[in-house]
Amino acid sequence: MEKPFHRFSELFAQLGLPSDVASIAHFIATHSPLRGDLRLEDAPFWTPAQSRLLWDLIAQDADWAGVADQLNTALRQP
Repeated sequence: MEKPFHRFSELFAQLGLPSDVASIAHFIATHSPLRGDLRLEDAPFWTPAQSRLLWDLIAQDADWAGVADQLNTALRQP
């Protein structure tokens, strides 16, 4: 059975953030680069609920883990 494919915009919607292309680009530009020693879910700009959601997605290797990894990578770029 194949894992579902989730889009970047769907992750932003799950996080309760605007999910259009311009808003995603603005969010990444505003919050990048994330310090190398800081875990994605521990970044100070997340609400407690967003942080918990990201932790759950990554820890459980959920269907969303791949797109969470993409967000992590995007936020690490200068």
